[in-house]
Amino acid sequence: MSRGGQAGAHHVDAFLEMMSAERGASKNTLEAYRRDLDDYAGYLARRGSGFARAGTETMRGYLADLDDRGFAARSAARRLSAIRQFHKFLFSEGVREDDPTGTIEGPRRPARLPTVLSEAEVETLITAAETAGARAGLSAAGLARAKRMHALLELLYATGLRVSELVGLKAAVMRRDARWFTVRGKGGKERIVPLTDKARAAVAAYLEAREAAGGAESPWLFPSFGESGHLTRQAFARDLKALAAGAGIAAAKVSPHVLRHAFASHLLQNGADLRVVQQLLGHADISTTQIYTHVLQERLRTLVVDHHPLSKAKG
Repeated sequence: MSRGGQAGAHHVDAFLEMMSAERGASKNTLEAYRRDLDDYAGYLARRGSGFARAGTETMRGYLADLDDRGFAARSAARRLSAIRQFHKFLFSEGVREDDPTGTIEGPRRPARLPTVLSEAEVETLITAAETAGARAGLSAAGLARAKRMHALLELLYATGLRVSELVGLKAAVMRRDARWFTVRGKGGKERIVPLTDKARAAVAAYLEAREAAGGAESPWLFPSFGESGHLTRQAFARDLKALAAGAGIAAAKVSPHVLRHAFASHLLQNGADLRVVQQLLGHADISTTQIYTHVLQERLRTLVVDHHPLSKAKG
């Protein structure tokens, strides 16, 4: 069903406008909400209902329908979250006098630990990228691409940026001798991101190679000829998997988000405080960062085994 033909489509438009203007939702988030609400509207229409009339039992029926269609618990929970926010909006706007999602329990999501590369595997990836940029016989454009990948990896592992934040960095953030920069994350919130010497050196080498290749002036740190004007997340992810495969690491195991997980996990393994990691990752709620508590638990176990006087057999 086309969006124009859906009853209540103007409510969806108003909701998305509010999410953009008041909450700073990104384009990708708004598109995801649109898809979720279009699917929900289609389900209601097939049952002769609509946004203004759907009740709690209808909501439960929709969740059952998602399950029948093979939606994973995580995906169904995300969709229910979008619908909850939408119905709260309808209530606040006076479109409805109640919120039918209030007593609905979301699907139980199994606890999943993030995939994390070891420190050695990350070092292997970075070394592979650095080596690629030192090969003899590269054209100026080829050298710039290789240096770009090395800079991307060093920056990502040094900062834990979201991939959208990384590829969307402005050139101005990399001021000469900058030890930190600010990034605008989810919800338009700014945070300070420290830079390592290795990351700064890799970016400087990339910029030098880009200039030598005759790269046009651009406001973006990682420009591209695409519509966005900068390197896309998809292109970076594709190149990263190719690099991993060439370095002997399974491509399926590697993604920009996995490197963000590695950044957080390795910091915790080496003694960082969970609250500090929360701030560096840009998590609004500490509960989001707590997916890494398995790292803390393992570190505490190791401390007890290594240092408690009763943990070792007497000689």
